[in-house]
This record gives sequence, C-alpha cells and structure tokens, in this order.
Amino acid sequence: MAFELPALPYAHDALAALGMSKETLEYHHDLHHKAYVDNGNKAIAGTEWEGKSVEEIVKGTYKAGAVAQSGIFNNASQHWNHTQFWEMMGPTGKKMPGELEKALVEAFGSVDTFKEEFAAAGAAQFGSGWAWLVKEADGSLKVTKTENGVNPLCFGQTALLGVDVWEHSYYIDFRNKRPAYLKNFLDNLVNWENVASRL
Repeated sequence: MAFELPALPYAHDALAALGMSKETLEYHHDLHHKAYVDNGNKAIAGTEWEGKSVEEIVKGTYKAGAVAQSGIFNNASQHWNHTQFWEMMGPTGKKMPGELEKALVEAFGSVDTFKEEFAAAGAAQFGSGWAWLVKEADGSLKVTKTENGVNPLCFGQTALLGVDVWEHSYYIDFRNKRPAYLKNFLDNLVNWENVASRL
C-alpha cells in the first residue's frame, strides 16, 4: 500500500488567525510531508515492507536504542506523525469535551498542569522531535517526548495529541521561540474534539 499525502482537513489559511500561517502550512504540508511520502515510497519499493500499512512499517522497522533509524522507518514514521498532526489541529473543536477534561484532571491534577508538562516536554526535546500525550495499554495517560520521527506506535502507546518541534514547524511564524509556539499550539490550535475521539 503506497503512502499518499493526505489533503489538509482545512484550508491552508484556516489557522492563520490562530498563529499558524498559510506559508507555514504550504511549506510544512506541501513540501516537508510530501517529501516523507515520496522518499518513503522509494525506500519501500521492492522490499518486504511494500504493500504493508504505515503502522506495520513503523512498528516493524523501529530499532530501540539505535544510534540512527533506517530511512524506511524515518520516512514512514514522519508520514504517520504528520498525518496525525494535521488532524489534531484545526479552526474548530476548541471546546474541550468533558470526558477528556476529566481524564486530564485525573492524570495530571488539572488541565493547566497537563499543558505545563506538555509544553515543557516539547521545549526540552533537544534538536528535532515531538512531544506527545499518550494513553498506555493500561489506560493511564502520560506526557512523553521522542527524538526525530520516533512516535508512540514504537512503544505500544496510543497517541492522543502530538506536536512537531522540528524547526520547520514553527520557524516561519515564531523564529527560534519554541516555547511561544508550544503555548500558542495549546491555547489556539489544538482540536480538542479530535483529541477526545482518540481516548
């Protein structure tokens, strides 16, 4: 099953008033994500992974403790990560559903504490990577961070919310101010209805 670039679930300029410019989405979705799709398709061609789902490829090619992951893993995982990322944001879904709020309060003490921990994880990720709100197999929630393209699939977790902290995700709008990007992401960009649907 070949990788395909998904259409954004909103117009390129739909998040501009919320702090993510049309230019950022044009570069990030149309160029960066497309490159992961194109390079991933080239990398899996003629291999045992051709015809497998992106989830199967990510789980099957991840190597714990590896100094560097394979090109197949890197492109497949970043394709998966970005596909989730676009859906986790939006111009709608700003009211946090009660079930999600309750789960966050139970796990972190308050929604504000969750946001602080999530933003801190993203800010502390050295170099490129992601910050995540995940659900463990036992149903518990926690905040994690991963390097490069590594994602919750690698650890048997369910991704509820993820934020890209590679510089290309925020440099046009926030320059080198990653903490400001993360605050804006949590305050203005997250589609909380989508996050709740992943519970």
